[in-house]
Amino acid sequence: MATPRSLIRFPGALGMPLAARLDLPAEAPRAYALFAHCFTCSKESLAATRIGAALTARGFGVLRFDFTGLGGSGGDFANTNFSSNVADLVAAANWLRGAHQAPAILIGHSLGGAAVLAAAHEIPEAVAVATIGAPYEPGHVQHLFADAAPAINANGEAEVTLAGRKFNIRKQFLDDLASQNSQQRLGELHKALLVLHSPRDTYVNIDNAARIFMAAKHPKSFVSLDTADHLLTGKADAVYVAEVLAAWASRYIEVAGAGKAAAAPGVVTVSETREGKFTQAITAGAHRARADEPVSVGGDDSGFTPYDLLLAGLGACTSMTMRMYADQKKWPLEQVSVRLSHQKIHATDCAECETRDGKVDRIEREIEITGELDESQRARLMEIADKCPVHRTLHSEVSIVTRRA
Repeated sequence: MATPRSLIRFPGALGMPLAARLDLPAEAPRAYALFAHCFTCSKESLAATRIGAALTARGFGVLRFDFTGLGGSGGDFANTNFSSNVADLVAAANWLRGAHQAPAILIGHSLGGAAVLAAAHEIPEAVAVATIGAPYEPGHVQHLFADAAPAINANGEAEVTLAGRKFNIRKQFLDDLASQNSQQRLGELHKALLVLHSPRDTYVNIDNAARIFMAAKHPKSFVSLDTADHLLTGKADAVYVAEVLAAWASRYIEVAGAGKAAAAPGVVTVSETREGKFTQAITAGAHRARADEPVSVGGDDSGFTPYDLLLAGLGACTSMTMRMYADQKKWPLEQVSVRLSHQKIHATDCAECETRDGKVDRIEREIEITGELDESQRARLMEIADKCPVHRTLHSEVSIVTRRA
């Protein structure tokens, strides 16, 4: 397997080297996703990096790349057009197919969304396509340089300023945009489609999402990004998009037969996601979770804290052990609920502790037992709570052996 984050180059549609970044989870990827960035953006845009990192944390391998003439890729942007962008996407999928596995998911942001819809029929392994703030017609981007259109048509080329950067736009770019047939492509997509769009999008009106959705055939889904802007500059919005994408795509990946991450039984892997200062991806077999720290200590509060996980392990083990005992006895236990908290207290304040100096860890566990049980049965279940394996582990001598991988 490649390193978790690899810089890659491969030839694009016009023969120029394209710069790409492949983000991989700690375990074998559930599937691979190919991400196409917004018009004149790059693979390092806020949306691309945050969505890529969040999907990787959820077990997906994500390839994002710069189209010809943009970001770290070679070539002259003036020589490109929408069709060459689509061909660059196919080239990226070909590289991924040869080096790892063909992408099962195609994700496009803004004009990148229109590009993945156009490229989808040339990537047969892809089972799901997602667009984010995408225009129904690629020609929609012409409004960004409408003032320069007369000069482009008259002189064949003009310099325009987009997002604070200067680009040369040629007439062939406009002609290529005008030649695209979105209606036909969407009707012949034959892949699951997810349309994500914000009603507040001022660059690509949400009516575009409606037209994409209506033109496509089922299975298709729409998700409104209520508070987001077009570029997904809000981190919470990008992470939300990734969460929705991961959950939605998983349904179709399983149908397509793609494997889940394989891990040895009893092995837990924890890896940084690099979404934030402390964010961690936790993998145990086919199961995944997130860990983080509160905002008050520099985290993003996007997952369980390490002590949350410790308490969760004890609480789950407590409840499971009580359930197992009650079922064996055929007692009418309806539900066990365990509430736990952790704090460090001075040893002198702990009457039951052997340590008398410094501070000790104190875990308080409150157990609610529901069911038609008599007092003797309830008392016995409380005794059983202290016999759960995790409880015993926490009270026994623990040896932690650390080695470098």
